[in-house]
Amino acid sequence: MSRPADRRRQLIEHAAALFVERGYPHVAMADIARAAGVTAPSLYRHFTDKRDLLGAAVLSGVDDLEICTDRALATPGTRAQTTRKLIEAITKRPDSASLWRWTGAYLSDAQNREVALRTRAVLRRWSDALFGDADLADWERSQLTWALLSVAGSGTVHSRRLSAARELDELTDRALRLLSLRPAQAPPRPFAVPSSPSTTRRDEILDAASQLFAERGYADVGVDEIGAAVGISGPSVYNHFSSKAAILVGIGQRSAARLEAGVIAVYGAAGTQPDDPAALLTGLVDSYVTAITATPDLSVSFNNSPALATDPAAVALLDSQRRYVARWIELLAAAEAVPAAEAGVGVHAALSIVNDAVRLRRGTSRPEFGSQMAYLMRGVLLGEVASVDP
Repeated sequence: MSRPADRRRQLIEHAAALFVERGYPHVAMADIARAAGVTAPSLYRHFTDKRDLLGAAVLSGVDDLEICTDRALATPGTRAQTTRKLIEAITKRPDSASLWRWTGAYLSDAQNREVALRTRAVLRRWSDALFGDADLADWERSQLTWALLSVAGSGTVHSRRLSAARELDELTDRALRLLSLRPAQAPPRPFAVPSSPSTTRRDEILDAASQLFAERGYADVGVDEIGAAVGISGPSVYNHFSSKAAILVGIGQRSAARLEAGVIAVYGAAGTQPDDPAALLTGLVDSYVTAITATPDLSVSFNNSPALATDPAAVALLDSQRRYVARWIELLAAAEAVPAAEAGVGVHAALSIVNDAVRLRRGTSRPEFGSQMAYLMRGVLLGEVASVDP
C-alpha cells in the first residue's frame, strides 16, 4: 500500500473509532486529527469535511464486511461452524458492523443506497451459506441474516465482561437460536402499552423534536425548526425547554416512563406467579417492542445517548436506562441459571435486533413487524434452555 493510501486508511480508522465511541455529531475534525497525530490541515488534504470522512469510514466498513465474509466462507462447514466464523470475523472488526447502523442518518441518499446494496449482497451470501435449500421464504432469510448481523455487532453497545473467546461462544449460541426460527410463524402480540396523548405544548414540542431527530439526526435539527413544526417561533420553545439538549432529555424521560409503565404492567399481570423469570422477560420483550414501535422517542433517546453523556441533567435518565437493562439481565440469568455476564451478552444481542431494525427502518411499516421482532428476541433470549445439573 502506498504511503498516501496508508495514511488515508489510518485516518479513516481513527475517525470510525471516534464516531462509534462518541457519536458522529460529537466528534470534530480536530478530534480526529488529534487522535491520528496529525494537524487539521493535513486531514483536510484527504477529506473535504467531516461528512466526507464519515462516508469514507462507512464504505471502508463495508469493505471490511466483504473481506470478513470472503474469509469466513472460504471453507464450507456446518451451520454452526459457519455462524461461528462469521461472528468471529465481525467481532474482530466491530466498527465494520456498527458504524452504518449508528450514522446512516448523516449520510447522503446516494451513500446510503450504495451501503445498503453492498450490505444486502453480503447478507445474501450469508443466507446461501447458512440456509442452503431450507424451506424459508426470501423475506425470512433476509430478516434472519439482518438480525444475525445485529447479533454479531451487539458487542459494541456494552462493556465486555467476558473473555473474547467466551463472548464468541455466547454470541454463537444466541445466533444459532436465531437461525432456527421461522419469522412467518411469529404469533400476534397480546401486550400493548398505550402512548400518552400530546395534550400540552410541551408534549407537542417533544413529539415534533422526536420525529425530526429520528428523520435527520439530532445535530442537524435546530430549535427554530422544532418551533416551526408546532407553529411557534424558535425563541418561544425556550419558554418550555432551556436548550435543545433539554428537549432530548425530555424525550428520554418520556420513553423511560413508558418503559417503566411496561415493567409495572408486566409484573402486575404476573399475579400469583411473580417468580417466573422467563414469563416476566417475555412480557418485557413485548412491552419494549410496543414502546419502540409506537413512537420515535425510545429509539431517538437510545441513538443519541452520547449527546447526554456529559450532561448533568441526564445523569438520572442514563442511570434509569442502565437499571432497566440490568433487570432484563437479572431475569435471563435466573431463567437460564447462567452468570450475569453471559446473560448480558444475550440481552444486548436481543435488544440490538429490534433497535437496529427500527434505526434503519427495515420493515417498520409492516403491521406484522412488531410481532416478528418480539418473536426473534424471545428466540434469542429463551430458545432451548440448557438443562442444569442439580
